[in-house]
Amino acid sequence: MDDPDDDRRDKGEYDEGTHGSQQLVVPKALVDMADAQQPSEPSVSSDRAEPVTTSNDAQEPSEGDTVGPELSMLHRRSTRTSVFPSKFDDFIVNSKVKYGIEKVVNFSNLSFENKCFATMLSKSFEPRSYKEAVQDPNWINAMNDELHALHRNDTWEIVDKPKNRSTVGCKWIYKIKYKSNGEIERYKARLVAKGFSQKEGVDYEETFSPVVKLVTVRCVLPLAVQNGWKLFQLDVNNAFLYGELHEEVYMSLPEGYQSCDVSKVCRLKKSLYGLKQAPRMWNEKLVSVLIDCGFVQSKCDMSMFIKNVNDVFIVLLVYVDDIVVTGNSVAEIEKVKQNLKTKFLIKDLGMLQYFLGIEVLTCTAGICLSQRKYCTDLLAEYGMLGCKPVSVPIDQNHVVNNVLSSNTGPLTNIIGYQQLVGKLIYLSHTRPDISYAVHVLSQFMHSPTDGHLKLAFHLLRCLKSAPGKGLLFSKGEPFELKAFADSDWAKCLVSRKFVTGFCVFLGNNLVSWKSKKQTTVSRSSAEAEYRAMCATACEIVWLKNLLSELLVDVKLPISVYCDNKAAI
Repeated sequence: MDDPDDDRRDKGEYDEGTHGSQQLVVPKALVDMADAQQPSEPSVSSDRAEPVTTSNDAQEPSEGDTVGPELSMLHRRSTRTSVFPSKFDDFIVNSKVKYGIEKVVNFSNLSFENKCFATMLSKSFEPRSYKEAVQDPNWINAMNDELHALHRNDTWEIVDKPKNRSTVGCKWIYKIKYKSNGEIERYKARLVAKGFSQKEGVDYEETFSPVVKLVTVRCVLPLAVQNGWKLFQLDVNNAFLYGELHEEVYMSLPEGYQSCDVSKVCRLKKSLYGLKQAPRMWNEKLVSVLIDCGFVQSKCDMSMFIKNVNDVFIVLLVYVDDIVVTGNSVAEIEKVKQNLKTKFLIKDLGMLQYFLGIEVLTCTAGICLSQRKYCTDLLAEYGMLGCKPVSVPIDQNHVVNNVLSSNTGPLTNIIGYQQLVGKLIYLSHTRPDISYAVHVLSQFMHSPTDGHLKLAFHLLRCLKSAPGKGLLFSKGEPFELKAFADSDWAKCLVSRKFVTGFCVFLGNNLVSWKSKKQTTVSRSSAEAEYRAMCATACEIVWLKNLLSELLVDVKLPISVYCDNKAAI
């Protein structure tokens, strides 16, 4: 006899939320969250079904009456417990998610090297806790390597906890490093201190440390494309350990550390990731080494270093421990690498391809910047992989304020909203099309409502339509600055302040943009437009000085376009 469960499976009577699957190779729980956005189909129950009567005509059949076919079918259903085949437990196939992520993520147009790199990024998994990491021997080895590096550097000494002194906690952070061809270079485990528990004046003094502006990165990349320069990436292993710690700081033992009594603590001798003063100590050390190598620190961006000697021009960008090097002499760049390796433990990552969560893809047209993986991970985190995409980040005529309406209320999870907006802010570094929407959401971080959360999820639906959208830096036109400035008409109902918006192009390449509420109330549209042009002019002056340090001759005058004659 045929198994009735097989018949029901052929007819599609199984609940797609629990047994269905889609062609994405993702865990089943992820698609379950996406399916929850749509009405679920009825699931098969093992209980004996009973007919439902809605009127007095539905009587029990008396002797001699015949039972109708519908009632007969209901009573013939099997009472056996259905078990879905175990081969479908891990991955999902044939899901009825109407707007699957596979419809908007496509690697068919990428080159073989870029396709391999994008595929490796999609397959990788980074644990978020120590319990998840110990399940994989690769992460166990990474944590052991980190502990060995800390011991070699004499980072701490094990002592008894002193009285009347607080200790700083610590946590493991996990990250996968990639080679330029997309292969996994190494599993990186980082032990960081919970510096938020430090006390100012006791555990630390000065904390500020500069990092390279992403606007500077977007100016250097078109320059490299225009001149045919190669871009190289370096990573400093255990960078913060090279900084000297002047204060007395005590830290609890890390998870998995079993070489001594758990009542002991670590007295730090060197700076450690997570400490308030650690970035500053490392930056001071790195700057001194680069200056000794012949570099000059930029006056426009303190994290850009330039070496211009005997027709050799080298540009070095620093973001904490990630370094990008480019220039007109590959041989001189190799010398710079060797000099840095004598001072620090340097990992040469080859050609620039993945920097600060930004994918750098080189093609015949130029260099493309995108955050496809970051965007898809964001959609997966909030269960929006199966959502219906929309074409605009925010409605043009939508007015947002912080006044509660009748159908909205304050959010209970304010931190969750703040985390979401913070991730969207970082995504806007390669997505200028969402800058205004992110600006609107950022105004209500202190007291968001349900309406603001709906706007944030609407923006996620917009990201679903094109998660791989980014910036293309191409060559061709001469490097001339031109800008566009504009402002709205007092759209904020609370303050009646105008919003400034501008974008600056270097040739055909978009390098800088901003959407920001003005600090004062303008009394006319002309005044608001004038303030917008003033902010644009300030950005242009800074960019001109930056490009001058990069030996780019910017022709004057610089064109600024505005749609208000009164302001001009």
